[in-house]
Amino acid sequence: MSNLIRWEPAREMMTLREAMDRLFDDAFTRPISMTGNLSLPVIDMYQTDDELVVKAAVPGVKAGNVQISVTGDVLSIKGETRLKEESKDKAWHIREHRWGSFERRIMLPTDVVADKAKAEFEDGILTITLPKAEEVRPKTITVKTK
Repeated sequence: MSNLIRWEPAREMMTLREAMDRLFDDAFTRPISMTGNLSLPVIDMYQTDDELVVKAAVPGVKAGNVQISVTGDVLSIKGETRLKEESKDKAWHIREHRWGSFERRIMLPTDVVADKAKAEFEDGILTITLPKAEEVRPKTITVKTK
């Protein structure tokens, strides 16, 4: 048995305020690209009991063109992509590939040991593994009976 719902066109119309809210949300909360030929890498970040892992998509960037640093509770990923071919005899119809410098700063949710960090680069994905500081790791306390 199916439920029928009466269609009300007024309910589906968006108010001007809602449209402006959506416009500003889309413009300022999506860290995918900036103006010009700059682009920010999209990231995934998760943590386990012992470490914090950040994965950044940096397609077309060579490992030697990426700089990673941790200052306090901020992780910085800097890099550069270079334009491979530039030919004046082409009439471009669509050109969406980005090139140039980029930098992404991420606030870390916990204290880490930056000296023991590891970074791996595979298939355009930069994986940064940051061990958590000893004082923020979960401790197991055994209960003794009397």
